[in-house]
Amino acid sequence: MSWQRVVTWVIAVVAGAVYGTAGTVAHAYRLGVLPVGLIVAIVGCAAILLAVRALSSDRWAALACGVGMLGATVLFSGTGPGGSVIVPGGSLDALGPVNLGIVWTVAVVVLGLAAVTWPDISGSRRRADN
Repeated sequence: MSWQRVVTWVIAVVAGAVYGTAGTVAHAYRLGVLPVGLIVAIVGCAAILLAVRALSSDRWAALACGVGMLGATVLFSGTGPGGSVIVPGGSLDALGPVNLGIVWTVAVVVLGLAAVTWPDISGSRRRADN
């Protein structure tokens, strides 16, 4: 294992943690009943996972980015020292049975798994060019 790969993984974890933190804080923002914060957070996290996977061509870097996102989400989902909660777990909101905190937490896991398990088509593309 080269030190370049380790540096890539560390940068991926940090980038994932930054996006996970931003998404965790912003996911609850709404315009009326439209969950704008959740939509922007999911699109942003999907974009950084796609970029890490495409630029590094490494599933492990995408996994590191997803772990950083999930770690930040779990860290900031707990009760703070003053009793504040960023991601409420049990209460329902104005959207009825949809809890945005649960949707956000599940979306981070699904996005991370999709980025890691997406098939690598670069080899088949090279064979088709021959």
